[in-house]
Amino acid sequence: MNAQNRDASLFIGGRFRPSDKVIPVLEASTGEPLGDGASATETDIDDAVTAAHGVSAQQWRDADPGERAATLKRFSRALGARAEETSRLVSRENGMPITLSRLVNGMFPAALVGYYAKLISDWQPEETRPALIGHTIVRKEPLGVVGAITPWNYPQALSIMKIAPALAAGCPVVLKAAPETALDAMIFAEAAVEADLPAGVLNIVPGDAAAGAHLVSHPGTDKVAFTGSATAGRAIGAACGHLIRPVTLELGGKSAAIILDDADLDATITGLRAASFVNNGQTCHLSSRILVPRSRYAEFVDAIAALADGLSVGDPLDETTEIGPLVSAAQRRRVLQCIDIGKASGAKLVAGGGVPDDRPRGWFVSPTVFADVQNSDRIAQEEIFGPVVAIIGYNDDSEAVQIANDSRFGLAGTVWSQDTERATDIARAIHTGSIGVNAYELDMRSPFGGVKDSGLGRELGPEGLDAYRTTKSIYRVGPPGGSD
Repeated sequence: MNAQNRDASLFIGGRFRPSDKVIPVLEASTGEPLGDGASATETDIDDAVTAAHGVSAQQWRDADPGERAATLKRFSRALGARAEETSRLVSRENGMPITLSRLVNGMFPAALVGYYAKLISDWQPEETRPALIGHTIVRKEPLGVVGAITPWNYPQALSIMKIAPALAAGCPVVLKAAPETALDAMIFAEAAVEADLPAGVLNIVPGDAAAGAHLVSHPGTDKVAFTGSATAGRAIGAACGHLIRPVTLELGGKSAAIILDDADLDATITGLRAASFVNNGQTCHLSSRILVPRSRYAEFVDAIAALADGLSVGDPLDETTEIGPLVSAAQRRRVLQCIDIGKASGAKLVAGGGVPDDRPRGWFVSPTVFADVQNSDRIAQEEIFGPVVAIIGYNDDSEAVQIANDSRFGLAGTVWSQDTERATDIARAIHTGSIGVNAYELDMRSPFGGVKDSGLGRELGPEGLDAYRTTKSIYRVGPPGGSD
């Protein structure tokens, strides 16, 4: 399937079909049309769920884990073969700098599918445990059809974090991709065809919020996996609670970077380049509240402002670009409104604060830094989802922990210090789902997810696989393997 034929396509039951409803996909750096994105209707969602309950998809559920692993290895190779094309397409859709896109949209999907293929290759679904009378067979079974709903900011990575473990566990998937990145979603479909995934095992239906809501409430959906805003996650969680339906929610964040008083200035600033400004600020785990000890406040404010001012803003396909455009005009308006709120709050603007003068086209925002922020300020409590950070002063370690934990979110965070053990003790005290010491980088072998308004459940690692399984106990009288 060539790139032009990704326009306005759905992938249902192993076949591509044109969408009756279309939403244009615009190029983030220019605002010009990039292609026509499919927008699934309720009928399309119904058809995709039906396909996921079809004979071939159910055979996938019942297949030996080793057979599934072999197919997933082919799927991994097919994704890997498309890595560069995928990376460039996503950068054009959402503005992600190409050097980052190659890692998270190009390399990561193939690697994660390969990881889960290896994890299940010799896995046994049953174990026998002795019981007070006889024994029990404890059996792990696929949960069923998964409705996966993903956003536009890391479209390939966040989708594969659901697709890979679900397929490995034996669950057919209906992926409702974001309309802003509808084109790259179809690359999963192309790779599925090349890898000979059985019809209905993976269905791709880009669409709007109404399509997602229909998938969540559909009687044929057995499990929901969602990444997105806390507002949408709360609605999805309520719907799944009403239906008694398993759900994984990876939601927003307003994470803290705690700079301890012994931190190395240069090393910390180098690390904050990624931890606080990655993907143009369009990142849920961003360390967007930077907590600085008052004993070193002035030097770190100056250094962070210099960092922001020195970041290269430009075309996301340029190898030297560090900050690309935001995904849409609407997203830029929202970020600029948040910056205006910061300016009116009494905080001190020390870098950025608007649209770069040399970027009249596209949806660019200058990397922005506010100092003298109070943790109660809106720019310190609300997720902005743009290249905007807030610097907050503190007096001692206990106050830093208190400020970091004073948030309705709890997704990520970082601690910066030359004393790793001291930093790790601080990390243990932060109420969050993940946290980095002197860096922040997701590990596909370890669980990722949030607490509080940042979500429910975990993705990645063996825990990510368990999210798509249910446990059954079979009680038997007599010795294992014997007749009763």
